[in-house]
Amino acid sequence: MKITKATTMGDMLEYDAGIAYVLMQCGMHCVGCPSSISESLEEACAVHDLDPNAVLEKIEAYLASRDQ
Repeated sequence: MKITKATTMGDMLEYDAGIAYVLMQCGMHCVGCPSSISESLEEACAVHDLDPNAVLEKIEAYLASRDQ
């Protein structure tokens, strides 16, 4: 799965639950909130005043390390 800023939180977490840890480390502590499931990564970052590009880079790094 290719994760982008448009990918929903629900789709990301369904793909790999470990992404939740990455998101929490970035300051997004409401990963399990039902309303966040349908938000895109970019929308969720805006709510938490986070840079979506930086968060996406961390998710990509996690996924790359997982695949090694």
